[in-house]
Amino acid sequence: MHRQIIFVLLAMFISSAECGITEQQQAKAYRISAERGDAASQHNLGVMYMAGSGVSKSYPEAFKWFTKAAEQGLANSQVNLGSMYKGGLGIRQDNAKAFMWYKKAALQGHAAGQNNLALMYMLGLGVAHNASEAALWWHKAARQGHVNAQLSLATIYDLGLGVPKNSSEAIKWWQKAAAQGSLAARDKLKKIGSAQ
Repeated sequence: MHRQIIFVLLAMFISSAECGITEQQQAKAYRISAERGDAASQHNLGVMYMAGSGVSKSYPEAFKWFTKAAEQGLANSQVNLGSMYKGGLGIRQDNAKAFMWYKKAALQGHAAGQNNLALMYMLGLGVAHNASEAALWWHKAARQGHVNAQLSLATIYDLGLGVPKNSSEAIKWWQKAAAQGSLAARDKLKKIGSAQ
């Protein structure tokens, strides 16, 4: 019965724009499922609290719901929770906890988690600086099409940070990012005279 209610609620949300369901009604329905332990609804409710969409904006409430979903292993919530810790959004800023949550998501193959984990390694936030480890995680995220990871990977190849300096690899990753619409990558390619 519990699963049936969740599926009915999810079906409602998929067609909410077509049916005229308000954001407040959507938030109320997410809360019902979230309180019953549905991780996806907990995450979605957290997103609504972060944005103030259908509910009053509240970082503490967002943190509460992201934590519940993250503890159930939902990678999107783990990334959001990491970002809350990194930015000190509604909670005390804590790079070590941000690193921990990003790593949990990254180990599940979540591209944004991998990108954020790489940045933590590169900057030495919550972990010792390790450019080689950063490169490893940026490779994983870039291969999944994460634009920021592709830009970062191109940059570290261009500068030789954590990887051997390699202009052709840098150009390859800038071209991949440019193909996805990255203006920064397009500008860089123009400056170095390489066609997209």
